[in-house]
This record gives sequence, C-alpha cells and structure tokens, in this order.
Amino acid sequence: MVDKTMTADDVAGRLRSGMTLGIGGWGSRRKPMALVRAVLRSRVTDLTVVSYGGPDVGMLCAAGRVRRLVAPFATLDSVPLEPHFRAAREAGTIAMTELDEAMFMWGLHAAANRLPFMPVRAGLGSDVMRVNPELRTVRSPYDDGEEFVAAPALRLDAALVHLNRADRLGNGQYLGPDPYFDDLFCEAADEAYLSCERLVETGGLAEGAAPQTLLVGRHSVSGVVEAPGGAHFTSCAPDHARDEPFQRMYATTPWAEFAGRFLSGPDEHAYSRAVRAWHEGQR
Repeated sequence: MVDKTMTADDVAGRLRSGMTLGIGGWGSRRKPMALVRAVLRSRVTDLTVVSYGGPDVGMLCAAGRVRRLVAPFATLDSVPLEPHFRAAREAGTIAMTELDEAMFMWGLHAAANRLPFMPVRAGLGSDVMRVNPELRTVRSPYDDGEEFVAAPALRLDAALVHLNRADRLGNGQYLGPDPYFDDLFCEAADEAYLSCERLVETGGLAEGAAPQTLLVGRHSVSGVVEAPGGAHFTSCAPDHARDEPFQRMYATTPWAEFAGRFLSGPDEHAYSRAVRAWHEGQR
C-alpha cells in the first residue's frame, strides 16, 4: 500500500496551466480552500474550472487564473451571488458554460464512467439549450422514442476535494449532511487530490458512522493532504461551521486588499495567522 501524503504546495506543483480542474464541495460548503490557496500561490493559470461554485471560483477568477468556468451557479450561500465571480462575469474576463445542476451532475457521472454523455430530461424547454447551442439531444432507441438532452461528460485533468477524515492511502470519509458529489469529481479526473481535517488510521475510518460515509476510495486518489481548517472560510460540518463574519468581510473587500492581507504569505500557516489577527481585531 502506497503512502500518498503530501503538502498542499506539492499538489499545486503537480498542476499545469491550461488544465481542466474540478473542485468539489458546494457553494460555501466543504470547499478545498487550502488547496485553492496553494494554487493561488503557484503560477498555474489559464484554467477551465468545473465546480458547484463558491469562493473557490471567486478567488481564482479574481486572481485571473480562470479562462473558462463550467458551473450551474457560484454562490456563498448566505451571500446569494459570489461577488468576485460576478465582477469577472460582468467584465467578460472569463468564458462561461452554465449548466443545469442535474446536467452538471450527470456530466460528472458520464466522465466517471468513461462515457461521452448521459441522457437527461433536465434542460429540455429551458434557456440552458439556448445559451449552450453546442448541446445536443438524443432519442430513445426503444418504443417510447423519448427525447433527452445528451449531457456531455465533464472529464477533468485533476480534481481537488476536502473531506473530514482520510487515511494515508487515499480513502476519504465525510461526516456532515451531504457528500456534495466529491466522489464523482475524483472518479471523473485523471488525478485527484484529497485534503482532510484529520488523517486517521484506516481502521479509524467509519468509526461510529454509517459505512456510506466512506465516500472516496484510494483507487481514485493521487495524493492526500492533512489540512485542519482547510475548508475555511466555508463550512465543514461537523468539524467547523462557516466563518460568517470573515465571509462577509471577504464579500465586501476589494480583491487586491483581501489578497494582500490574507493570501500574500508563503503558506497556509501565514493565512491562518492573518485570519486569527483579523478576528482578534474585531473584538
């Protein structure tokens, strides 16, 4: 069995400009933000980002690292529209492929199963077809003859996800209320990198939890990073809630000011120190 542990900067060092990068989580929930911050410290750019978008999308867009975004939305949950994504979209600095949430999910399913597309009902009769003229429909070969959207496979060069627990082999476990399709991101990718709140021995996985929480298997993971608080400022239930005061500050602070204060340090420890200092200044 191979020990796959590495650092967040090791992960960023394996990425290349021009890649299609999938990022797990959902909105402002369990995003692999420590890995995203490592990408921001690197020189990787010209990315096609595939994500149920949150601050991962906003930060990468604001930093000029995104060429195209493939997403059904970009939200901070308690802040309905991710502001830095909105600024990039309005300025026309990124290309956008906007899909229905179900089409997006089935695109990941298709890629995970190495299929070119999956037939779905979602999107028929909607503007999704109008704004994505490259989408095609298919007709059932059976007696029903029903027409479906052919949701294209969302094949990824690499994927980044964050879970509550993992072992050194690449098995990952979520302990919160939702898997957020992180398993599909990993299986749809040529390489997948998993950060976690805490590394445990393999026997400690699923301890006191349902077996289905063992979401990600080692067969689909290339590297594991122990990153306590690595989803900050998004939530990672039950380990920590979303840092709402910090998120509100992020959403209302000019990007250059935010990045200069919180993202200019050499590593994740510098980010954590800057966050603690900010909170102390709010008391």
